[in-house]
Amino acid sequence: MAHRVRRVVSLVPSLTEAVAATAPGLLVGVTDWCSHPAGLDAVRVGGTKNPDVARITALAPDLVLANEEENRAPDLDALRAAGVPVLLTVVRDLPSAFAELHRALTDGCGLPRPRWLDEAEAAWRDLPVPAHRRSAVVPVWRRPWMVLGRDTFAGDLLARLGVDNLYAGHAERYPKVPLAELTAAGPDLVVLPDEPYRFTADDGPEAFPGVPAALVSGRHLTWYGPSLAEAPKVLRSALDAAAPSAA
Repeated sequence: MAHRVRRVVSLVPSLTEAVAATAPGLLVGVTDWCSHPAGLDAVRVGGTKNPDVARITALAPDLVLANEEENRAPDLDALRAAGVPVLLTVVRDLPSAFAELHRALTDGCGLPRPRWLDEAEAAWRDLPVPAHRRSAVVPVWRRPWMVLGRDTFAGDLLARLGVDNLYAGHAERYPKVPLAELTAAGPDLVVLPDEPYRFTADDGPEAFPGVPAALVSGRHLTWYGPSLAEAPKVLRSALDAAAPSAA
């Protein structure tokens, strides 16, 4: 940005955590879904899909951080029309996540590149090659069932851990697929994150009888921020607890 950034509103939970871990004093507004770190001292400005544009504008931010998947274009257009600068991130895989984190923090917020970002890149760069691969379906919602499809950040992370999304070639990024079709696909395991839908041991695995179920942290699977540094270890542990790999 041409001017110094002192006031930031983040409309993306993972970007909120990224800014808070780097320069927490910049955050003046965050969404209701921004849960990390705990005790954020910032105004809550509504949800990711229904932010309070007037409240955000009243905070007089130097920059609003947004994401093309999590936030709606009309809300971002309204902010721009009010004269609020918006930095829109596009994240479809791990490399783009790292690139967009760097852009948001250094180019957008004017901050030095944080050490945690280097540590996160190293954690994924140094991954051992999986000894063998497993196929999976990855629901993100039920009633109706929705799964990861093509070009998703979470799907890329799983692939790097030796788990291939059976719907990675689907025309849609988050297709609605009948449960009978999901089970008929014959996955080696079903991966059930705890967000956006909160799958639990009692809510999800029973729909896939005979298929090992990996209950994983949604933050480590879908957030791009400081959690990426520990995500490989956390996710691999959950995946192997469900169906041990040969690695």
